Amino acid sequence: MNVKEYIESGILELYVAGQLSEDENLKVAEHASLYPDVQKEIIAIEASILALSKTAAPKMPLDFAKVYDKIKNLNSFKVVPLKENKTNWTSYMGWAASILLIIGGAYLYNQNEKLQSQIEVVEGQRINLEEQISDAKTSLAKSEDLLSTIRDKNITVIPLGGQEVSPTSYAKVYWNKKEEKLYIDAQGLPEPPDGMVYQVWSLKLNPLTPTSVGLLEDFIEDDNRIFNLTNANASEAFGITLEPAGGSKSPNLEQLYTLGVVSSS
Repeated sequence: MNVKEYIESGILELYVAGQLSEDENLKVAEHASLYPDVQKEIIAIEASILALSKTAAPKMPLDFAKVYDKIKNLNSFKVVPLKENKTNWTSYMGWAASILLIIGGAYLYNQNEKLQSQIEVVEGQRINLEEQISDAKTSLAKSEDLLSTIRDKNITVIPLGGQEVSPTSYAKVYWNKKEEKLYIDAQGLPEPPDGMVYQVWSLKLNPLTPTSVGLLEDFIEDDNRIFNLTNANASEAFGITLEPAGGSKSPNLEQLYTLGVVSSS
């Protein structure tokens, strides 16, 4: 199993979120016991969600003792003996109460502002996590659909080997003749230069007749490098060339990166 691809598939996020079936949960647990990197990733996801939940309920008690200490240390606050001037004592107590209310109110306002900021951050993280889970579900559904497709009994698999311009390049074609669908696995191709694009050709060999079946658009942005095209041709071979952006009417054979012949069996 390719552990890196398994981790990036998004299934571990669904496992932690409790979105998998019992059989799928058992499968993930089995992989976690076999592959330490899978177990490590599960622990990291759980820790991230736990951190979010703790942040969503911060503990910020109001410490009135500190507020009172601030009032007691004010230079303008003087203790006036009750026997000497009862009216002044009452006045100072009024001022003290006012200062207490002002400082307490300011403190509460400040704490409320901090709490509001933290709530906004947590809300943003929650939305981001929901988007990640949604993307993971979509990615998983696409992966399952692709696996179902390439395992179909009507699929013909054509490996494409590297050619003179790039001997180390390779690709693979999954062709469903009945449904006229092509799946191109282009993981073995290098990233195309700026202003260039890979173009897939269906070939008749005698005489050599190329027909374009499509471009591998957004090659750099597509991490999986799996492309879905349509092919209604009676193909005898497939080739991939590097062409100017937008594609070409005929292939540039000097930029032929991969080529493979359809098996006659």
